[in-house]
Amino acid sequence: MYMFENQITIKTKSDFNEYLNSFEYGTSDFSFTSLYMWREINRFSWQIIGDYLCLAGISHLELDKQRAFLFPPLTKTGTYEPSKLRKTILEAKKIFEKKNQEFSIRLLPGSMACIIETAFPGELTFIDDRPNFDYLYSKNDLIDLAGRKYHAKRNHLNHFKTHYSYKYAPLSLDRIDEAMDFIRKFNFRKEVPEHEMQLLKMEEKAMGDVFSNLEEVGYITGVIYIGGEIQALSIGGPLGKNTVTVHVEKADTKYRGAYQAINNEFCKHMEGNIRYMNREEDMDIQGLREAKLSYRPLRLVEKQIAVFK
Repeated sequence: MYMFENQITIKTKSDFNEYLNSFEYGTSDFSFTSLYMWREINRFSWQIIGDYLCLAGISHLELDKQRAFLFPPLTKTGTYEPSKLRKTILEAKKIFEKKNQEFSIRLLPGSMACIIETAFPGELTFIDDRPNFDYLYSKNDLIDLAGRKYHAKRNHLNHFKTHYSYKYAPLSLDRIDEAMDFIRKFNFRKEVPEHEMQLLKMEEKAMGDVFSNLEEVGYITGVIYIGGEIQALSIGGPLGKNTVTVHVEKADTKYRGAYQAINNEFCKHMEGNIRYMNREEDMDIQGLREAKLSYRPLRLVEKQIAVFK
């Protein structure tokens, strides 16, 4: 079920970016490349209500059922007026209730909680949404891998560079079918719990559309070729003024250090104004959490769920 009137398309990119870029939300959910990638699977829909753009979707992280939710409303001016924000959220809440959906605001950046609280003083409960916390890194840290904390990462990367002859390049349009095949084979080899496999299959479905619209949507890509074949890839998109979000990163682990290599090369080829890499959330998947923590993030970007008391 779509909660609002409009759906996300390539034609809406410029309009969306006016809202996404007017305020430093700082979380991976507020990049157009992410919203476009997940628009069908998460049933994203939007509507202008009052002074703000309201965006709704479906969460797949709960095992019991899919839950509709509202993103924090987006501002076009870079500011929020409590009375106008209150009016917009209450109107969105009515739309949810008419469709017999529980109302909650999710993927709320921790830095925005005070803005929502000001509009609804004492009326909401805020809950930490740990599975959706983003991992934020210094680009230069991921390039240099300096110091004892990155000793193991450097060893893997040096092994890769020493033992394999490889080429790094952006994904060319004539190799999209090969990239899609690489992802399918990668997922087929994974041995993970059923819920994690469902998430991988959703990602696989989304990637088919991503590959068809790389340039139009504005994705940033990087691929490692060994023996002329894709053995690792990374796909991301811009987030705010100086950050890139990594949406997908996969590597064939039969090549020791392939993950370290694709991460390192992807960062090295970022434009000079990029200072941070947002590697998104861990979705409460233990292996993914351990992997993301092992790169020593600068900080976790907190997100919250807001519900009426």
